[in-house]
Amino acid sequence: MALEKTRGRRIAAGELAIVVGAGRSGLAAARLLRREGARVRLLDRRSDALSGEQAAALQKLGVEVQLGEHRPEQFEHAAFVVPSPGMPVATLSGLVRPTGENGPEVLAEMELAWRCLDTEPVLAVTGTSGKTTTVSLAAAMLQAQGYTVFLGGNIGTPLSEYVLSGRKADVLVLEISSFQLQACSTFCPRVGVLLNITPNHLDYHKDMAEYIEAKFRLFRCQDEGDLAVLGEDLQELAAGFHLRARQVRVRGGGRFPQSRLLGAHNAFNEEAAWQACRFFGVSEANASRAVARFTPLPHRLEAVRQHKGVLFVNDSKCTTVSALKVALEAFDRPVRLLCGGKFKGGDLAALGELVKAKVTEVALFGASREKFEQAWQGVVPLSWHPTLEAAVRHLAAGAQKGEVVLLAPATSSFDLYANYMARGEDYKRIVGELS
Repeated sequence: MALEKTRGRRIAAGELAIVVGAGRSGLAAARLLRREGARVRLLDRRSDALSGEQAAALQKLGVEVQLGEHRPEQFEHAAFVVPSPGMPVATLSGLVRPTGENGPEVLAEMELAWRCLDTEPVLAVTGTSGKTTTVSLAAAMLQAQGYTVFLGGNIGTPLSEYVLSGRKADVLVLEISSFQLQACSTFCPRVGVLLNITPNHLDYHKDMAEYIEAKFRLFRCQDEGDLAVLGEDLQELAAGFHLRARQVRVRGGGRFPQSRLLGAHNAFNEEAAWQACRFFGVSEANASRAVARFTPLPHRLEAVRQHKGVLFVNDSKCTTVSALKVALEAFDRPVRLLCGGKFKGGDLAALGELVKAKVTEVALFGASREKFEQAWQGVVPLSWHPTLEAAVRHLAAGAQKGEVVLLAPATSSFDLYANYMARGEDYKRIVGELS
């Protein structure tokens, strides 16, 4: 299948497009749609979604901005609707007639940008965990081989911004979430990587089946000339989706002994990145050099400080129970663990034996206290603190030389912080101020 055959139609000049959400990807989508000649209406429920400067720039471009609660009449006569990546597609059902029933086509910003690309090949990575590390490793390996790379998507820079920039990269390396994939219909990477699937975002997706289906949409438009890289434990699931692409199974790591990344899961991420980059001719020697130079990413098992023989590690990106399991398995020394926040679901009790084996003490902070206490009471010493700072100082006071104080909350941050980055930065501040 030629790349051009995988792309859906582009919006015609004069057609109406609705962009829902004034975040970075929404603003990029609005600008791209205007470049294509569409009439664009940007909606956001928040009255303060835009600064005065942003509103003026959009007005100058000819974008109509409407803030406040969404109404069905705002979507009438639209050809395209581009929802925010954080907006469940199902929430549009009361506002928009389904595609194919004389209603608009609902598509992700990633899908919109894909349709406006030339012929640049895409390497796309999804999975419940490890996406950002894996795309960053893949980009580094490709660059070590001499390729010009665009790294973006869910990792930070929307694909629409790349299209608007006029840049021409040799390979586009994209992180893509289940939210984005759910509204993709023709997106077709030359190489698709699905690292893992564990329960997550069940406050967004209807159920686990919908979440799994969204992840496997990464491969739906691929054919025999493309590559699907999958974690070995996904083999049974993959059989139900009848992938046409050539498949490679990732069976763990150990290929890159000079890595500075902690844990077996990161060795797996390195192997997945390497298997993906081999498609583009990256040599193992160049991949090894890239891994050896690779610096651990912030908030992902990030070593913050050694203080009085105690290692303080920031894994604020650990927002699920499955990610906590991975974090604990990364250490062969006693752990004093920080958990707490807005619980997203999962079986904490199932980690009881691992917690008993690895953890000396747990300090809970913020919300979801009852979830952890119900699961781990009697398994490990527990204490609760209203703030992260109080919890850190409690653990630091009792930590012994050779131990780890690990922030691995197993929750989202939205009880106390704007996002996991803010939570991780606060942890680093607190640890830096320990005397």
